[in-house]
Amino acid sequence: MTKTIYILNGPNLNLLGKRQPEIYGYDTLADVEANCRALLPDGYDLTLKQSNWEGQIVDWIHEAREKACGIVINPAALTHTSVAVLDALNTFEGPIIEVHISNVHKRESFRHHSYVSLRADGVIAGLGIEGYEMGVRRVLTLTKDA
Repeated sequence: MTKTIYILNGPNLNLLGKRQPEIYGYDTLADVEANCRALLPDGYDLTLKQSNWEGQIVDWIHEAREKACGIVINPAALTHTSVAVLDALNTFEGPIIEVHISNVHKRESFRHHSYVSLRADGVIAGLGIEGYEMGVRRVLTLTKDA
């Protein structure tokens, strides 16, 4: 049976590579997917999704309960506002890695709080899109014997 890792992305990440490249760089979500897919050993697959809608993210987390062995999530602005995303993540039994492209701790003070971190098994911030790869590696480590 193939193990699937979900990579979920929140609001405005559809503009990755175009929006504020001085903060987020020029890479796109297609680059993220290609880089992460290249890391997968036999027996693993990847599903990358992005939405600007909180409810859609919640629905995908619910879907992941049945289809994924782990979640790598960049909730973007929902990080700081969404109890709904936290509640959905609390229903997921596998590993969850929270990723932020920028170093949120060097930015505005409202970005220093994360609801998602209350559930995440690890948090990666400020390493650009390489953070996604590290998140996938961690999920692989945590699920290799599961």
